Amino acid sequence: MLDIYKLGDDILRQKCKEIKEFDSALAMLADAMIETMDEADGVGLAGPQVGVDKKIFVIHLQNQEPMVFINPEILETSIETGPYEEGCLSLPGVYHNVIRPLRVKIQAQDLKGKAFVLDADGLLARVIQHENDHLKGKLYIDHLNEVEKELIIKAYEKRNSPKKRKSKA
Repeated sequence: MLDIYKLGDDILRQKCKEIKEFDSALAMLADAMIETMDEADGVGLAGPQVGVDKKIFVIHLQNQEPMVFINPEILETSIETGPYEEGCLSLPGVYHNVIRPLRVKIQAQDLKGKAFVLDADGLLARVIQHENDHLKGKLYIDHLNEVEKELIIKAYEKRNSPKKRKSKA
């Protein structure tokens, strides 16, 4: 299990570097990311969320095999957009509707460095966009207006602040 970095950790705002070595260490990282994501009940997890400033994310949707995307690049997005309530393992417990394109075409590499192209729609398209944003130092709250973003941040901070106990006098 890897530690999941949370809102406020600097790495979540950094742009990631391209992966050039496709070796056993990369495969072990991908496996650990999938295990961490599954343990946290997530559907996607990006490198920066586990403290790795490299262009990698994993996705595991229900009833599908886990997928690994290395050095991804979104080639196309649909004109049609739609809202969907998003959450993030780096902002646990807070959710908000985010408007994104309904379909994407992505190019990436697999664990052996082989390039592939994938057309995705529905939840897969949304998760690809969400995780790809992480590689650019962007969080889902950055798609919201300033008022919504501030409300989400306050809700996150309230939900995740240490509980204060009243002393008995």
